[in-house]
Amino acid sequence: MSPHEPAVTPGGKWVGASVARREDPRLLAGRGRFVDDIHLSGMLHAQFVRSTVAHGVITSVDLSAVGEVPGIVAAFSAADLHLSDITAVLDRPASEFVPTDMPVLARRRVRYVGEPVAIVVARDPYAAEDGLEAAVVDYNVLPPVVTDRRALESGAPLVHDNAPANTLLDVTLFATKGIDDVFADAPCVVRVRTQTGRQNALPLETRGVVAEWDDRDEQLRVQTCTQVPHLVRTVLARCVGLSERQVRVIVPDMGGGFGQKSVVGREEIAVAGAALRLRRPVKWIEDRRNALTAAFLGREQRYDVRAAFDPDGHILGIDADVVCDMGAYSCYPFTAGIEPLMASAEMPGVYRVPAYRVRGRAVTTNKAPSAPCRGVSRPQCVMVVERLFERAARELDLDPVEIRRRNLITTFPYTGVNDITYDPGSYRESLDLCEQVLHEEGWYERKADAATEGRLLGMGYACFSERTGYGSGAFAQRKMSMVPGFDISEVRMDTSGTLIVTTGTVSHGQSHETTMAQIVADRLGVDITRVKIQQGDTDRITYGWGSFASRSITIGGSAVAAASVKLASLLREIAAHLLETNVKNTELDGVGGVRMRNDHAKRLSFEELADIAYLRAHLLPQHVAPGLCAAASFDVAGDGTFSNASHGVVVELHRGTGQVEILRYVCVEDCGVPIHPQVVEGQCRGGIAQGIAGVLFEQVNYDENGMPSCASFMDYKVPTAAEIPDIAIHHLETPCAFTECGAKGVGEGGTIGAPGAVLNAVNDALRSSCVELDDTPITPETVLRALEAPNT
Repeated sequence: MSPHEPAVTPGGKWVGASVARREDPRLLAGRGRFVDDIHLSGMLHAQFVRSTVAHGVITSVDLSAVGEVPGIVAAFSAADLHLSDITAVLDRPASEFVPTDMPVLARRRVRYVGEPVAIVVARDPYAAEDGLEAAVVDYNVLPPVVTDRRALESGAPLVHDNAPANTLLDVTLFATKGIDDVFADAPCVVRVRTQTGRQNALPLETRGVVAEWDDRDEQLRVQTCTQVPHLVRTVLARCVGLSERQVRVIVPDMGGGFGQKSVVGREEIAVAGAALRLRRPVKWIEDRRNALTAAFLGREQRYDVRAAFDPDGHILGIDADVVCDMGAYSCYPFTAGIEPLMASAEMPGVYRVPAYRVRGRAVTTNKAPSAPCRGVSRPQCVMVVERLFERAARELDLDPVEIRRRNLITTFPYTGVNDITYDPGSYRESLDLCEQVLHEEGWYERKADAATEGRLLGMGYACFSERTGYGSGAFAQRKMSMVPGFDISEVRMDTSGTLIVTTGTVSHGQSHETTMAQIVADRLGVDITRVKIQQGDTDRITYGWGSFASRSITIGGSAVAAASVKLASLLREIAAHLLETNVKNTELDGVGGVRMRNDHAKRLSFEELADIAYLRAHLLPQHVAPGLCAAASFDVAGDGTFSNASHGVVVELHRGTGQVEILRYVCVEDCGVPIHPQVVEGQCRGGIAQGIAGVLFEQVNYDENGMPSCASFMDYKVPTAAEIPDIAIHHLETPCAFTECGAKGVGEGGTIGAPGAVLNAVNDALRSSCVELDDTPITPETVLRALEAPNT
């Protein structure tokens, strides 16, 4: 397909067409601009002196020798820069939540290996690295707390003196009356205890920032790869003591985020503080070692969950205890509550659960802090619930697919025991199609044949929903001090008829420049090449909450659509005046103009209308102001919208090596109306790959002193293309009734379903042994031990 010959769906619609991506020409030709591509006159380079101990009191920071290193310009400790702390807060009583002040540079105490203690600024990055070696920091070493179990023990050292029992959040969100009787009377009770490994979101582009003070504008200009530029502006202004007008945050091209960049980092603010102090541009690029060990991590969680079933396999209740190791500090703005609160709210998922009790705890340890990571707890809680259904199926001698069918939500809207109302989805249909595909491809027969040949094949399923339209109301339930939700868009037409569209969301690989333009092109009846999307600039965008929680199209895209419709109304009003007809007798003609409904020959092109709106404004209707611009906001009043999917996996376990080989992966997804089907499939495949990475490969390990042991990809195992199977993706379409395009989000679903489906498949392959695996990642050593266990 030539980029000059865009494909459209039948009827001339852009939405639903896999058009050539607008981003590709510059990115594929190396013309993209990422943070590390930015070079400014007189620019300096920064690196950080980081803690070498997991827990200790700082007794001295001596930077005097740093200045003697050739090329060093300055070195600053916390006492030099005087930056305010970053503090994330929940509006909950002290018995439920304890806030933690996170200093930009550690002042009196360090709480994890890699915590920034001082910043060194030099003329080039090599000199900055040399300067680090001259810094001398002395510590009174304290005993570290490395695991959540140790953190909760009586008498354990405290990571924060104000957090007794090392607990930052302890909340029981739901507790159905009489649930203990439900379990006491249930004929079948199954239990799953599981622990998941600490992971890195691992964006291809590490974190980075270029900060400079602009004397003319009296403004601190910060170019950084963040998913939340307006939040960075707010926190940065507070930390350095400027008004928000004096801070401009710009996001250039960004190579991935996956949640790690949806929170405010310390290093970005320290670099900005140094640039403000020196009045020279300063750049910092995170190296891979620090990205692996000292950046925001996530997913280290422990579950102890019971489920009660009746004899026919209908679930009667779930009783859960969730402990999340959130590391040393609360991230801003989501706090340490992000993982346990998400797991607590979303655990019932796609199933009709009549009784539910859950306790969620966020525990602090001497490890790098946690941030939202693609899927946020749902890969873990979905995996746990899917394990419960597998275990119940065995206990009750039921088919594992059939027991799911008996419990799936099929009538909508449905309000669950978790007080969440689910909008229409295709829960049953996606599972049926997933099973059908595996049957038609012959995998059930191959599995039976393999058993006679002594091969270990297993099949596993996972069913789930993904809440993707978190509006202000849904976020307010978490009681955050800042409540994300809405998005604002402005659509402006210039004198040539070109459209400039702002969005508060930020693309970091999701093709916003294409998909947002498709929405605008459909609403205004223009070619997609006439639409320019502007994002990631706090001076150009009124306000926006950025991109996370699969909100970009559901919330941001809806705001863009609404603003486009308002501009269309303005164009019709001007055209009606000029054509001397009633506005109701006008319509967009689909080719860049407005025509009369009863006489298509009478039309005005957008260029003609723009010429009048800007250059001959005296011809406008008396009450219409010059210019062509419309703005709109969008929010979701209720609980949001839910994408859903079913994943089916076939694996083979290799007896000699313990390797888990994925032979087939089938995904049946429903994200409502797909704006760009190829982008949707890319999101699914990427998410599934990341989910497979978590269940089979990736884990950040620590020794007893809190030292991370994964400073490179030699130790932090990441799957390659050889380990990721061919993934079959099938689409169902249940449009959302309250987003502007009928779309639901799709960014996290692949990651959510993969761990449960793969783990169930592995356990199905182990059925002949007496061992079931519940912890992840599943290593070859774990599989070998399971295969060698006595069959008793």
